[in-house]
Amino acid sequence: MIAIIDYGSGNVGAIMNILRQRKIPHMLTGDPKELAEADRFILPGVGAFDPTMETLQRSGIVDALSEEVLGKGKKALGICVGMHLLAEGSDEGSLPGLGWIPGCVRKIDARRLNSKPKLPHMGWNSVAITPGAALFDGIDADRGFYFLHSYYFDAADPAHVKARVSYGDDLPCAVERENVFGMQFHPEKSHANGTQVFVNFADAA
Repeated sequence: MIAIIDYGSGNVGAIMNILRQRKIPHMLTGDPKELAEADRFILPGVGAFDPTMETLQRSGIVDALSEEVLGKGKKALGICVGMHLLAEGSDEGSLPGLGWIPGCVRKIDARRLNSKPKLPHMGWNSVAITPGAALFDGIDADRGFYFLHSYYFDAADPAHVKARVSYGDDLPCAVERENVFGMQFHPEKSHANGTQVFVNFADAA
C-alpha cells in the first residue's frame, strides 16, 4: 500500500490515476494514524517550501512519518517540492526540512549557467542516470522527464545523486539514500517514463 501524503498539493489526482491504472494499492491521507497501514509513501510535488512544511507540521504528520520511514525503514518518494522537503533546508524558505537526505535546496543561479535558458526550467529534458539507480529500470533516459522548477537539490554527498539534467549547467535531478528517494521532475506528467518510475517504486524491495 502506497500512502500519498495530503498537504494540498495540486497533482495528487494525476498520481492516483496512474496508480489506479496500474492496479497499485494506494490511499490519500493526511492522518498520522493511517500511516501504519502503508509500506511506502509519496510526498507529492506542487507548492512552495515553507507553506508545505507548515501544513505538514500543523497536521502532526511529521513525527509519525519520520518514525515510519526512518524508524521502520519504509520507503518514501519525494516529487519536486516533496523532494525539497527531504533536505535540511531550502533557499526558498526559512523553515528546516525533514533532513532525511543531507543537503540543501538551492535556487538555480542564472549568472553561473553556461547558457542563459529561461527560468523556471519548464518542459521535457533528457537525463543522465547513474547506473544501478533503484527507480530507473526500464527508463528511456533520452526521452527524459517533464520539469517545472527554479530550484535543485544540492546533496552533501555526491553519491546520493542518481540522475542529472543539463539545463545551462549539470544539475542534480534525482537523489537516493537507502530507502528515501527524491525526483525534481514530475513523473506524473512524464508519460511512459513517469509511469515506470511509479511501478519501480511500488515494486522496489
